[in-house]
Amino acid sequence: MLSSVTLDLPLARRFLFFVLPMMGSNILQGLSGTINNIFVGRMLGAHALAAAGLFFPVLFLLISLVVGLGSGGAVLIGQAWGAGDRVRVREVAGAAMGMTLLFGLAIAVLFTPVIGPLLHLFGVPPDVLPAASAYAAVMLGFMPFLFVFILLTFLIRGVGDTVTPLLALAVSVLVSLLLTPFLIRGIRLGGVGVPALGVAGAAWAAALSWVGTVAWLVRRLGRQDHALRIDRAFLAALRPDPRLLLLLFRLGFPAALQTGITALAEMALLGMVERHGAPAIAAYGAVNQVLAYVQYPAISIAITASILSAQAIGAGRTDRLAPIRHTAMMFNLAFTGGLVLLGYALSRPLVQLFITSPPVVELTVRVLRIVLFAVVAQGGGLVLAAQMRSSGTVLWPTLISVGSILLVEVPVAWAGHRVEGLEGIWLGFPACFLSILGFQAAYFRLVWLRRPVGTLLPPRPAAPIRTA
Repeated sequence: MLSSVTLDLPLARRFLFFVLPMMGSNILQGLSGTINNIFVGRMLGAHALAAAGLFFPVLFLLISLVVGLGSGGAVLIGQAWGAGDRVRVREVAGAAMGMTLLFGLAIAVLFTPVIGPLLHLFGVPPDVLPAASAYAAVMLGFMPFLFVFILLTFLIRGVGDTVTPLLALAVSVLVSLLLTPFLIRGIRLGGVGVPALGVAGAAWAAALSWVGTVAWLVRRLGRQDHALRIDRAFLAALRPDPRLLLLLFRLGFPAALQTGITALAEMALLGMVERHGAPAIAAYGAVNQVLAYVQYPAISIAITASILSAQAIGAGRTDRLAPIRHTAMMFNLAFTGGLVLLGYALSRPLVQLFITSPPVVELTVRVLRIVLFAVVAQGGGLVLAAQMRSSGTVLWPTLISVGSILLVEVPVAWAGHRVEGLEGIWLGFPACFLSILGFQAAYFRLVWLRRPVGTLLPPRPAAPIRTA
């Protein structure tokens, strides 16, 4: 796929300047969770780390709709921006924001009071349940701020601005870094202060960082006269054109479904891991943390390919799609492949950032080495799916990913668990990533390349004709 195309150097430079801030953003986003886990693991031990780690699949499931809306909104905004239609950019953003706020408020109101019984239903061990419930309750109560934060970073990237999300995530990480140790252990000055909150303190630090970052974003966008600044015109767009809502739903729902099913699959795997106790759960959380950093370049490159492709489609330059795709593939091999090699070389020191128990460290290192190599294949599949989605082709890329998760990852993990025990669970990840790449490539070559590509945005209503 790559051999017949030479690297377009101007495009490669643009791609690089676009993708580097996005990679920085994704790293900072992961760093926020990593900081919490390092503090929790080092200050409170493996049981507390397990309590925080158990909420990760739940959080992943809850934000799936926002990820879907953000992905669909970024595609539409990219096409509108490529066409030079600034008004349509704000209409799309307003529609996505209105839906996100409603969803965030519903999650906070409906799930916060019942999170304890839900975690018990998912089989959380009794010795971890109280701490996990306290952690999850705080996170759920502040979901609207997290959802707005996530959505804004997606939409801002749609207009080609990857620097503002990077700065926003830097603010979030800084606030979390400053607050987490004090809220875990407590602080008193002159007889006044905050009591020790334990593992819930890490959740409070994350929640306060979301609030502060959303406030910072709103202020920055307003001061810059940004295309997505929050003003009266933007707020008026919260009552959107029904056609835009349907289009956002059509683009966003498959992505949300895929994210949600991924989260459910993670819960299924976690259910297998939980049978081996808190050390195994801690290893699971640490593997997810390290694996996330290795995946960030692949995810960033795919998002960049999607946005640049959407802008090219909006501008009527479909001849740019092939160079964008090939540039993305080359970047995936260089960036993701390089990090995979680094991950193998430094697996033990990386794991020791989160875990101090030698037996758990050894288990985590063995598991990490099972899954790392397949992230390069995952990146290739993400690039192909991203370009197809930029043109509105969302159903089949989603079905391929969902089918690989349900029909390959979970069964292979279950079979591996039966044969190899705990470590066999992680065989499902490389099997899934390789399956996705193979089927996405087949669909891309045999179907998508033969279809016409055009803008998705509905035409504006004709202005009424005034008569004398």
